[in-house]
Amino acid sequence: MSPLAALAIFAAGLAAGTVNVIVGSGSLITFPTLLALGYPPVLANVSNTVGLVPGSVSATVAYRRELVGQRRRVIQLGSASVLGGLTGAALLLGLPHSVFKAAIPALVALAALLMAAQPRMKAGLERRGPRRAHGGVALMVGVFITGIYGGYFGAAQGILMLAVLGLTIDDELQRLNAVKVITTGFTNLIAGLIFVFAAHVAWAPAGLIAAGSVLGGVLGSRYGRRLPPAALRGLIVVVGIVAIVRLV
Repeated sequence: MSPLAALAIFAAGLAAGTVNVIVGSGSLITFPTLLALGYPPVLANVSNTVGLVPGSVSATVAYRRELVGQRRRVIQLGSASVLGGLTGAALLLGLPHSVFKAAIPALVALAALLMAAQPRMKAGLERRGPRRAHGGVALMVGVFITGIYGGYFGAAQGILMLAVLGLTIDDELQRLNAVKVITTGFTNLIAGLIFVFAAHVAWAPAGLIAAGSVLGGVLGSRYGRRLPPAALRGLIVVVGIVAIVRLV
């Protein structure tokens, strides 16, 4: 790996860690970066997932105040997220690599569209009437399905998770965002553990992403919320489009 490539991967991890704290979808920066540097899609996805696990921990620490009083909720939803992540990771490793390669343009397009639509989704969630305090069966099923998506691919999993939480639970959006951070972190963790033992990981880029994402999580919690959200969304959408063009 050249010094320039290493710098690009570290910078992508830094940006992803920052973005994950603020809006989610950091994988739409790191994953296309690995593709652009010549890593095959499945290897890039596996290495990206492993690399972003430490960043998820950093983001969880950033939202520790919003997680106060949500222990029971986190345990319940975390369990569903872990089961979904197990299923998604098993699908990634069990299905032919050609299936993942064929599906990636559509998955990246979906992630980019969700990123672009996030303001309307957020406004819609804020306008909704009373919901249940615990969400019920619909919430558990939604979290499980979102976990499958996250274990299989991961980009925009946070946006999907926040939508599921906001549509089913009556609580403040920032508290729900904290739950989103930790449940998607559980998905990344369990999928990453499976990939470490059952798949080939490109450890050099995974380590660079990990280092960058941890620092990005700290920066995102301190300064990232001051950045214009529209600019961040625009950057992520552009990166997603570039990834689609490369893959088609």
